Amino acid sequence: MFHISTFKQTLGQTIWMLALSLLLSTISVSVGTEVALKLNPAEIARHEAAEGKLAYKLTTLEEFEALLGPAENKKKTNDGGMEILDVSYSNLKARFGRMREYSVPFTLLWINAKGKQIDIGQERQVVLRSEGDLHKFDPFWGFANVSLAHLDLREHVELLDKMPFDSQTVWPESDKMPEGFDPAALLEEGKNPGLGVRSLHEQGIDGRGVTIAIIDQPLLRNHREYADRLVEYEPVGLLTALTSPKMHGPPVSSIAVGKTCGVAPKASLRYFAVQMWVPDNKPYCYAIDKLIDFNKNKDITQQVRVVSISTGMFRQQADFNRWQETLARAEKNGILVVTCHPDFLQYGTLEHIPGQDPDKPLSYRRGIYGRKEKFLYIPAGNRTIASYHGPDVYTFDRTGGMSWAAPYLAGLAALAYQVRPEMGPKTIVELWVKTATQSDTGPMIINPVGFIEAVRKINKECIE
Repeated sequence: MFHISTFKQTLGQTIWMLALSLLLSTISVSVGTEVALKLNPAEIARHEAAEGKLAYKLTTLEEFEALLGPAENKKKTNDGGMEILDVSYSNLKARFGRMREYSVPFTLLWINAKGKQIDIGQERQVVLRSEGDLHKFDPFWGFANVSLAHLDLREHVELLDKMPFDSQTVWPESDKMPEGFDPAALLEEGKNPGLGVRSLHEQGIDGRGVTIAIIDQPLLRNHREYADRLVEYEPVGLLTALTSPKMHGPPVSSIAVGKTCGVAPKASLRYFAVQMWVPDNKPYCYAIDKLIDFNKNKDITQQVRVVSISTGMFRQQADFNRWQETLARAEKNGILVVTCHPDFLQYGTLEHIPGQDPDKPLSYRRGIYGRKEKFLYIPAGNRTIASYHGPDVYTFDRTGGMSWAAPYLAGLAALAYQVRPEMGPKTIVELWVKTATQSDTGPMIINPVGFIEAVRKINKECIE
């Protein structure tokens, strides 16, 4: 006879066995997945990237290896000013980088799993998650196109005073910012070339009628700071894949001819885009030879009279003898070639002291480039410059460099050629030094107003 109690007991055992089977199955799947992930770095990386634990410029090498385990291989190389660290696993490769001159950790640049890139946010704005992320950034790139909106920065004024940023940087609310730190005001103040240059503009001395040539990296051509000054653009020896805008061209162009931050805002711009990262002087020689040919049989007011090249590595590059011959031809044909090489002029950089009058020499301190008393010093640091990130983007650059000083000098030369088109290159360089301001802090500081006054007064027989 079938008893109800027996049925209940049997049913209970069945349910218990089903539950146990399901539990064991779940544990098996979980363990199997865990084992699979441990054996499959690519899947781990995809999972952790989707969770936001692997992020562009935020994940350090130590954090990466904590998630994936020690890398099987590591290789360090240099790429310009960057130190690169490539790491690899069985089916995954990743690259980390940092600027060599700064004590910051290696941070993640890309991950490639089985030949495909994993999305870690390279095309999105970097969003800092905690104050611990602040110290992963260096004073070269700084917080450009970075969001700090979630952070409390009130105790980080010393760090912020060292870090560049741009008009895309997202800041916290004012109650989370250091007292007196005003990024918008810094961006606006930094557009002033300083040392009386704008007073010359007010007199109509702004480079109009003069053309500056710049030889530099591929340019973002539609930046509003200089787009309407660009009259010619020529790539020299560039493959199609290398023609995308690089970070160097917009700053030098805006310092030379920028409408709001340029020394010669009404000068025209001819631009030669070259691979500055390739140690070869031939592209520079080609561009200058072309300008010499362009100037032939033209009235002096229609000629290109000044060239700006923001490098000083010519001696270390191929075809140095040809470069020297090209420079001699340029001078013979009345073209001033401004470079960062000390054979041209021994000069260093100044940093403007934020909040102080940019037209006064005492409002500047000596920058990190050039430490000799007899050097001529040029404003370069704490300056607003055009960015390659977009046609409306500006960067507030803290340190500046020799690369920013060269177009400043080229802009001053354009102002001089506007006033006295017949001047020779040597005279301009001599007057820069002769009219310099000897500051109380030691260095000779470029004196744009005094320089132009001297240009006006110079005797015709002394022009060459």
